[in-house]
Amino acid sequence: MGTLESSAASIGFYGDDLDPAEITRSLGGEPTVGVARGETWTNDYGREITAKTGSWRLVADRQEPADLDWKIRQLFSGLNDDLQAWRSLAGRYRGRVFCGLFLATSNDGLTLQPETLRMIGERGLVVDLDIYGPIKPD
Repeated sequence: MGTLESSAASIGFYGDDLDPAEITRSLGGEPTVGVARGETWTNDYGREITAKTGSWRLVADRQEPADLDWKIRQLFSGLNDDLQAWRSLAGRYRGRVFCGLFLATSNDGLTLQPETLRMIGERGLVVDLDIYGPIKPD
């Protein structure tokens, strides 16, 4: 099994009545993007978007080669360890760890350590995986 070409990761909360400032206070860290429903924000391509739902997202830089385990731990390291606060937020909003996995070949893989999985689970977050196949030259 080969190594992934690159990976992307973020921690996020989503909900129609989400107040980004509340999540920032609860978790002790600033988001990359924090927007209430109906507010606007600018995406990575410079396009202004009106939020259909509220969101609070902390996004890690894309990394080559991929070390998703390290990246997820780095995201958590900038936030507090108050599991009650995390679980409360995850119970009120859709809380997730997003993982974008970019394959170099048709059979690449990665490993997440038990400690990383524990950190995700004890906070009540789900893991969303988006897996992108290798780009074939034209």
